[in-house]
Amino acid sequence: MPRIATLLLLLLASAAAVSAGGCLDASTRKKVSENGILALIAPPSPAEAARMMADPFDADKRYKGVTWISNAPWGGADVYMRVYREMVANENEDAGVRAVAARALAFHGTPEDALLLVPLLKHDDMRVRQTTTRALQRLHNPAVIPNLVPLVDDAHELDHDVRQAAASALGQYADPRVLAALIGALNDDDLAVSRTARESLRTLTGTDAGDEPKRWQDWAAATTAPFSGQSKYLYPNFHRGQYFWEYIPFVPGPPNEASSTPVGFRPPGT
Repeated sequence: MPRIATLLLLLLASAAAVSAGGCLDASTRKKVSENGILALIAPPSPAEAARMMADPFDADKRYKGVTWISNAPWGGADVYMRVYREMVANENEDAGVRAVAARALAFHGTPEDALLLVPLLKHDDMRVRQTTTRALQRLHNPAVIPNLVPLVDDAHELDHDVRQAAASALGQYADPRVLAALIGALNDDDLAVSRTARESLRTLTGTDAGDEPKRWQDWAAATTAPFSGQSKYLYPNFHRGQYFWEYIPFVPGPPNEASSTPVGFRPPGT
């Protein structure tokens, strides 16, 4: 990890500035509840998380460090953004670390970061492809359309989660290439993919021509302004009900998110 390790002092200095409480805040602990009950009881301090994030020898520590820091409200600080971007771009980095760094860019990145993520769409590891495609739901940049369009082709039969995520991400782009690709995705054998493609078509057009591609093709051929009814795109967000133990006082609830538009996206009519 040639360049990331050199950022350790900067990371520690930045972490010290936010470590007054000695641990991450409650909202952060909710978001990383997947790491287990011990993580909830004794989360690392910002300085400890920064050390983990920059550990040049242990990919598991880097993964956990990025997870803790990127979920914190201050996880979008410049020094951390530099590390996320370095990890995403580093072809020698562990696949899991690149995936969580891609997710960190989804949380804190800019439209330009969407282009940095594009090479990961062809990564050998399915986790990386899935996480990257979902990240592109949150970063708006029309330059990625040519990279997303092929992903809804059901020739990617092993990547049905990727196809579904791409069908959703395309719902923010009022572009003829996107319209054609989503109409084609209605034929997908995976019901989740075809339903997502239909939802994206409704978002883009304000029309619902059903599940049959032929009806959508006929509609598109008959209209000169297919996107005139476009509505605001909201990226998919995590939401679930409470588990029974989450009703216990002081136990964090589910890490639910509020719906929002991608960074850089201008809703229709604005």
